[in-house]
Amino acid sequence: MAIEGKDEQAREPRIRLGMVGGGAGAFIGAVHRMAARLDDQFELVAGALSSTPEKAAASGRDLGLDPSRTYGSYKDMAIREAKLKTGIEAVSIVTPNHVHYDAAKEFLRRGIHVICDKPLTSNLADAKKLKKVADESDALFILTHNYTGYPMVRQAREMIANGDLGQIRIVQVEYPQDWLTEAVEQTGAKQAVWRTDPAQSGAGGSTGDIGTHAYNLACFITGLTLESLAADLDTFVEGRRLDDNGHVLLRFEGGAKGMLWCSQVAPGNENGLKIRVYGTKGGIEWVQADPNYLWFTPFGEPKRLLTRAGAGAGAAAARVSRIPSGHPEGYLEAFATIYTEAARAINARKKGAKLDSGVVYPTVDDGVKGVAFVEACVASSKRNGAWVKPGA
Repeated sequence: MAIEGKDEQAREPRIRLGMVGGGAGAFIGAVHRMAARLDDQFELVAGALSSTPEKAAASGRDLGLDPSRTYGSYKDMAIREAKLKTGIEAVSIVTPNHVHYDAAKEFLRRGIHVICDKPLTSNLADAKKLKKVADESDALFILTHNYTGYPMVRQAREMIANGDLGQIRIVQVEYPQDWLTEAVEQTGAKQAVWRTDPAQSGAGGSTGDIGTHAYNLACFITGLTLESLAADLDTFVEGRRLDDNGHVLLRFEGGAKGMLWCSQVAPGNENGLKIRVYGTKGGIEWVQADPNYLWFTPFGEPKRLLTRAGAGAGAAAARVSRIPSGHPEGYLEAFATIYTEAARAINARKKGAKLDSGVVYPTVDDGVKGVAFVEACVASSKRNGAWVKPGA
């Protein structure tokens, strides 16, 4: 990974990692494990990989974990690992949303760093409580909004911070999918079942699952803070209990306006994350399906194509690029960037050293904002699209 201080960090021992959830059949667990290993900063040594002891043990065997460090519950793992001389230093939480608060709390209170999947929790009350626990802990909290790890997302953020677009006026972001166009959850499909269950997912369906990604990306790139929103949410599939489509108008502090569309019932879209930002001096466009490129149009001039590790890319993109230009980096590499940023922060904390100012990762504060966004969308839609302040 071509980032400052790589040689120094490569000499650090691998961080001992545990995992909660992510056992057999869990897509995102495998993604986290690949991301954690890609830059060789972590070693998975323990896990509470399923909600049932039998499945947890089987998943531990499949991953080659020591049976004595494969646990039937995350609480048992937190208690024992905190006492071991070579216990875990960090834990990945990759469960359905409703488990995040209790699981993260157990590890944070024992000084174990937490790397948690998004959204932060299933409701805003738990999100605020988790923030309090995280703020009071000596451990770090990292939220895996993985799209913030793409080099050209970092490039866009750097350009806006440097004033290349001038004052931001308009933000348009969308994240359409099509995998829930039919009632897949009624077939027993694991990923669909929990995502459409309010008890496990929370108040938002598409808004919580992918709308939070779109919202986080818009804020990460622009640096803007949401002032209020007006949402129109729909549940198009009969019998579904959560929204599967959302249109949201955004008002940001300082006067910028935005539009966000998230949908899981848009045939022809797989993971169609896209963002466009326009300011007084120019505009940018980035598409996740073609992530190594960023379009930049200075006002009154032809469009320019900026490439990762190539023409036009700056320091922010370069420090999270791994391979030469012309060789694409994608989803797993972006995810790995979050893990490597976490590793840099954890190693700095262990040594009592000052953290490199270039290290960036989503925090518990970003998580609270994401859950507040979801609940504000639901509240606004119930009030026929009334303007709502997030967290109010």
